[in-house]
Amino acid sequence: MTDPNTPHPVAPESAETVNETHPDTLEANAEKALLAEVDALKDKLLRTLAEMENLRRRTEKEVADARAYAMTGFARDMLNVTDNLRRALESIPQEARDQADATIKPMLDGIELTERDLLKTLERHGIRKVEPINERFDPNLHQAMFEAEDPTVTAGTVTQVVQPGFVIGERVLRPALVGVAKGGPKPA
Repeated sequence: MTDPNTPHPVAPESAETVNETHPDTLEANAEKALLAEVDALKDKLLRTLAEMENLRRRTEKEVADARAYAMTGFARDMLNVTDNLRRALESIPQEARDQADATIKPMLDGIELTERDLLKTLERHGIRKVEPINERFDPNLHQAMFEAEDPTVTAGTVTQVVQPGFVIGERVLRPALVGVAKGGPKPA
């Protein structure tokens, strides 16, 4: 058993302990620490710059989307107007239009002109009409209302457009309501 009053032997200082307190060693350690800190700060700066660039790109895309799609609600409301103009024109048979007297003919021409002008205005603002007759059915742009047996047409081809669709930019405002062929040759 050791006596608590006996002093413990002190280990001689190792060469490393002596060198750590040496001015050259202190300077080298400080330089290593500073270089490590500089590297960490460079890394942090590069990550921050990359993050800021990603944020800038994302913000630009959001602003562009906001501009392109800002009038989506208004455009949807205007589709009712285009539908009503088309219904008004279709309610009068072609032979009645051809035989229309001088008081009715200008009104029919005015309705046709208004419809064309409205569609051109919508197109100027990035809103396109989709009438996919004889195109392959695309569930992203079309809504199938019925299938019709037609052996002369490739199966899955749009044979009738019940109501045209509209897209704004790359987004669908309203899908085209269509009839699709079945029973014909299989698509390639």
